[in-house]
Amino acid sequence: MHATTVRGRYAGVAAGLLAVAALTTATACSASDPPARAGGPTTTAASASARPAESLKPLLQQALPGVEGKTFTSAVVELPPNASAAPHRHGDAFVYAYVLEGTVRSKLDDEPVTTYQQGENWFERPGAHHVLTENASRTEPAKLLVVFVSDTGDKLKVEDSKP
Repeated sequence: MHATTVRGRYAGVAAGLLAVAALTTATACSASDPPARAGGPTTTAASASARPAESLKPLLQQALPGVEGKTFTSAVVELPPNASAAPHRHGDAFVYAYVLEGTVRSKLDDEPVTTYQQGENWFERPGAHHVLTENASRTEPAKLLVVFVSDTGDKLKVEDSKP
Protein backbone atom coordinates (compact mmCIF):
# COMPACT_ATOMS: atom_id res chain seq x y z
CA MET A 1 0.00 0.00 0.00
CA HIS A 2 2.92 2.35 0.71
CA ALA A 3 4.17 2.05 -2.89
CA THR A 4 0.73 2.93 -4.28
CA THR A 5 0.53 5.99 -2.03
CA VAL A 6 4.03 7.07 -3.02
CA ARG A 7 3.27 6.53 -6.71
CA GLY A 8 0.12 8.63 -6.45
CA ARG A 9 1.90 11.40 -4.55
CA TYR A 10 4.62 11.65 -7.18
CA ALA A 11 2.32 11.53 -10.20
CA GLY A 12 2.65 15.33 -10.34
CA VAL A 13 6.43 14.98 -10.42
CA ALA A 14 6.11 12.56 -13.34
CA ALA A 15 3.80 14.91 -15.21
CA GLY A 16 6.21 17.78 -14.60
CA LEU A 17 9.17 15.80 -15.92
CA LEU A 18 7.24 14.80 -19.01
CA ALA A 19 6.40 18.48 -19.55
CA VAL A 20 10.10 19.34 -19.17
CA ALA A 21 10.91 16.63 -21.71
CA ALA A 22 8.40 18.05 -24.18
CA LEU A 23 9.61 21.62 -23.66
CA THR A 24 13.24 20.58 -23.92
CA THR A 25 12.57 18.68 -27.13
CA ALA A 26 10.70 21.67 -28.56
CA THR A 27 13.53 23.99 -27.54
CA ALA A 28 16.11 21.60 -28.98
CA CYS A 29 14.28 21.50 -32.29
CA SER A 30 14.35 25.29 -32.57
CA ALA A 31 17.87 25.86 -31.19
CA SER A 32 20.72 26.66 -33.54
CA ASP A 33 22.88 24.05 -31.81
CA PRO A 34 21.19 20.71 -32.58
CA PRO A 35 20.92 18.09 -29.80
CA ALA A 36 23.12 15.02 -29.76
CA ARG A 37 21.21 11.96 -30.91
CA ALA A 38 22.06 8.32 -30.57
CA GLY A 39 23.28 6.93 -33.83
CA GLY A 40 25.65 4.26 -32.72
CA PRO A 41 25.31 0.86 -31.14
CA THR A 42 23.46 0.21 -27.93
CA THR A 43 25.50 0.27 -24.73
CA THR A 44 25.26 -2.94 -22.71
CA ALA A 45 26.10 -3.08 -19.01
CA ALA A 46 28.25 -5.87 -17.66
CA SER A 47 26.73 -8.17 -15.08
CA ALA A 48 28.46 -10.11 -12.33
CA SER A 49 26.09 -13.06 -12.81
CA ALA A 50 25.17 -15.19 -15.80
CA ARG A 51 21.87 -13.31 -16.09
CA PRO A 52 21.38 -11.12 -19.16
CA ALA A 53 22.24 -7.45 -18.70
CA GLU A 54 20.22 -4.37 -19.54
CA SER A 55 20.99 -2.14 -22.51
CA LEU A 56 20.79 1.66 -22.64
CA LYS A 57 19.96 3.48 -25.86
CA PRO A 58 20.24 7.29 -25.57
CA LEU A 59 17.49 9.16 -27.42
CA LEU A 60 18.21 12.84 -26.79
CA GLN A 61 20.89 14.80 -24.97
CA GLN A 62 20.59 18.56 -24.69
CA ALA A 63 21.99 21.27 -22.45
CA LEU A 64 19.08 22.73 -20.49
CA PRO A 65 18.42 26.26 -21.75
CA GLY A 66 18.68 28.78 -18.93
CA VAL A 67 20.14 26.24 -16.50
CA GLU A 68 23.90 26.55 -16.83
CA GLY A 69 25.86 23.35 -16.25
CA LYS A 70 22.85 21.00 -16.46
CA THR A 71 22.02 18.51 -19.22
CA PHE A 72 18.78 16.69 -20.04
CA THR A 73 19.18 13.15 -21.34
CA SER A 74 16.46 10.69 -22.29
CA ALA A 75 17.11 7.02 -22.96
CA VAL A 76 15.36 3.69 -23.37
CA VAL A 77 16.56 0.88 -21.11
CA GLU A 78 15.75 -2.59 -22.41
CA LEU A 79 15.73 -5.54 -20.03
CA PRO A 80 15.57 -8.94 -21.76
CA PRO A 81 13.72 -11.71 -19.91
CA ASN A 82 15.39 -12.42 -16.53
CA ALA A 83 17.82 -9.49 -17.02
CA SER A 84 19.41 -7.70 -14.10
CA ALA A 85 21.56 -4.58 -13.81
CA ALA A 86 24.60 -4.41 -11.56
CA PRO A 87 24.15 -2.19 -8.47
CA HIS A 88 24.94 1.39 -9.46
CA ARG A 89 24.50 5.11 -8.89
CA HIS A 90 23.70 7.97 -11.22
CA GLY A 91 26.02 10.48 -9.56
CA ASP A 92 24.29 13.75 -8.77
CA ALA A 93 21.65 13.25 -11.47
CA PHE A 94 17.92 13.42 -10.83
CA VAL A 95 16.46 10.35 -12.54
CA TYR A 96 12.89 9.66 -13.65
CA ALA A 97 11.88 6.19 -14.92
CA TYR A 98 8.65 5.18 -16.66
CA VAL A 99 7.81 1.55 -17.47
CA LEU A 100 6.98 1.35 -21.18
CA GLU A 101 6.62 -2.43 -21.28
CA GLY A 102 6.71 -5.37 -18.87
CA THR A 103 7.36 -5.47 -15.14
CA VAL A 104 10.46 -4.18 -13.34
CA ARG A 105 11.63 -4.65 -9.76
CA SER A 106 13.67 -1.84 -8.25
CA LYS A 107 15.33 -1.13 -4.91
CA LEU A 108 16.86 2.19 -3.93
CA ASP A 109 19.07 2.61 -0.86
CA ASP A 110 17.38 1.02 2.19
CA GLU A 111 13.85 1.21 0.77
CA PRO A 112 11.91 -2.03 0.18
CA VAL A 113 11.93 -3.70 -3.23
CA THR A 114 9.12 -2.26 -5.35
CA THR A 115 7.56 -3.85 -8.42
CA TYR A 116 6.47 -1.50 -11.23
CA GLN A 117 4.09 -2.50 -14.03
CA GLN A 118 3.67 -0.94 -17.48
CA GLY A 119 2.51 2.67 -17.08
CA GLU A 120 3.97 3.12 -13.57
CA ASN A 121 6.93 5.33 -12.72
CA TRP A 122 9.40 6.42 -10.05
CA PHE A 123 12.20 8.87 -9.50
CA GLU A 124 15.64 8.65 -7.93
CA ARG A 125 17.10 11.49 -5.91
CA PRO A 126 20.66 12.62 -6.68
CA GLY A 127 23.18 10.25 -5.08
CA ALA A 128 20.70 7.38 -4.62
CA HIS A 129 22.16 3.87 -4.62
CA HIS A 130 20.25 1.67 -7.08
CA VAL A 131 20.76 -1.68 -5.38
CA LEU A 132 18.41 -3.70 -7.61
CA THR A 133 17.05 -3.30 -11.12
CA GLU A 134 15.66 -6.41 -12.75
CA ASN A 135 13.07 -7.68 -15.17
CA ALA A 136 10.49 -9.51 -13.05
CA SER A 137 9.69 -11.92 -15.90
CA ARG A 138 11.76 -14.88 -17.07
CA THR A 139 9.90 -14.95 -20.41
CA GLU A 140 8.85 -11.39 -21.38
CA PRO A 141 11.06 -8.33 -22.02
CA ALA A 142 10.72 -5.07 -20.10
CA LYS A 143 11.46 -1.55 -21.29
CA LEU A 144 11.88 1.78 -19.47
CA LEU A 145 11.98 5.39 -20.58
CA VAL A 146 14.58 7.04 -18.35
CA VAL A 147 15.17 10.78 -18.05
CA PHE A 148 18.29 12.22 -16.41
CA VAL A 149 18.91 15.81 -15.35
CA SER A 150 22.63 15.78 -14.64
CA ASP A 151 25.68 17.98 -14.37
CA THR A 152 27.04 18.47 -17.87
CA GLY A 153 29.84 15.99 -18.55
CA ASP A 154 29.01 13.57 -15.70
CA LYS A 155 28.66 9.84 -16.37
CA LEU A 156 25.01 8.80 -16.28
CA LYS A 157 25.71 5.46 -14.61
CA VAL A 158 28.54 4.29 -12.39
CA GLU A 159 28.48 0.62 -11.36
CA ASP A 160 29.60 -0.31 -7.87
CA SER A 161 33.27 -1.23 -7.79
CA LYS A 162 34.01 -4.94 -7.68
CA PRO A 163 35.47 -6.17 -4.35
